[in-house]
Amino acid sequence: MEERTRAYLRGRFRDHYRRSELTPPPDPQFREWGYIPWTTGPTTMVRHQSLLELGEVGDFLQRERPRHVYFSAGRYDDPGADDMEEKGWRDSDLVFDIDADHLTGVDPQRDSYGEMLAEGKEEVLNLVDLLEDDFGFSELTVVFSGGRGYHVHVRDEGVRGLNRDERREIVDYIRGEGVNYESIIQKKQRVTTTARVIPNEGGWGQRIHNTLLAFTDELQNRDKDSALKRLESFDRIGGERAEKILEAVYDDYEKIKSGNIEKGGQGIRILIKHLIKETVESQSAAIDEPVTTDLRRLIRLPGSLHGGTGLKVIRIPRDEVEAFDPLSDPVPETFEGNEVAIEVTDPGPVELNDESFTLSDGDVSVPEYVAVFLMARGRAEKGRE
Repeated sequence: MEERTRAYLRGRFRDHYRRSELTPPPDPQFREWGYIPWTTGPTTMVRHQSLLELGEVGDFLQRERPRHVYFSAGRYDDPGADDMEEKGWRDSDLVFDIDADHLTGVDPQRDSYGEMLAEGKEEVLNLVDLLEDDFGFSELTVVFSGGRGYHVHVRDEGVRGLNRDERREIVDYIRGEGVNYESIIQKKQRVTTTARVIPNEGGWGQRIHNTLLAFTDELQNRDKDSALKRLESFDRIGGERAEKILEAVYDDYEKIKSGNIEKGGQGIRILIKHLIKETVESQSAAIDEPVTTDLRRLIRLPGSLHGGTGLKVIRIPRDEVEAFDPLSDPVPETFEGNEVAIEVTDPGPVELNDESFTLSDGDVSVPEYVAVFLMARGRAEKGRE
């Protein structure tokens, strides 16, 4: 990045912060703060800062105009101490991170920025669903990172004191690690027999049971030949096994509804294994384990700007997550309404703020939010005046 580009972005970041009011996280005085300035050479983070050293957050942002801003998930007795052991850890928020370009099936070389973020939003919807339904958390803070994905903060007092291993167990649950036939199916003793049962009082057992019920409803809504073909589409389920499964669905639906899967023979057990895999793949969330298990993690400050895109790090109300548009909603008003001359060095398509651009090498004038996005991502330099 050339010096004139860096100076331009730093100045416009300052203009944004002059027009903005940021709401800091709870207990900001007990948190460590960090930031990355607009410097030449290797990226260097300034950390181990407390509010006593930074001053009021809004004033600091206007004064320093940093490229990136972070605060700690942890709370400390002395957040400004240089040595982590001397800070005096109290507790930490439970933080989850979803990076869109790390998701299975996403290829940053093939998929557009918007396509990757759309995949990330599906994962964050799964994550929020798991946290609310399976863990009972009601106060969640969902944040678009301004870059590659999303963060979710849980600040319930009951989780803030969890250690790394306890947080790792939560990660494993949310990612569906170890969820398989052997871990889910229980054997329950009846009066004279033993029955295989899917537990349906909550958790992954309930989710898999719901998938089974939805599938059996689908079979019942098909004619027999269609239902048999549907069953035979699964690996290792042939005609005879499909017949036995369908007989159980028709004759013993109430038992299946109660969780009892003893009827249907080996075929229904094979079917359950397929449905378990499908349920985990569709309802788990691909969270980044090191972020959740790190008690000392620094995380982006909502309301700040992401120095790699020029987009806002923005809190998303829970009821607006599904409708959130990561290519429009985080575009700062500061960067709207102006045209800026840039020199494109990495041509290609750009989609932002409900507009699409296909840019070639060389000088061009574009809306400022596009110019900032391209300059921040290293795809353009500020045009010469």
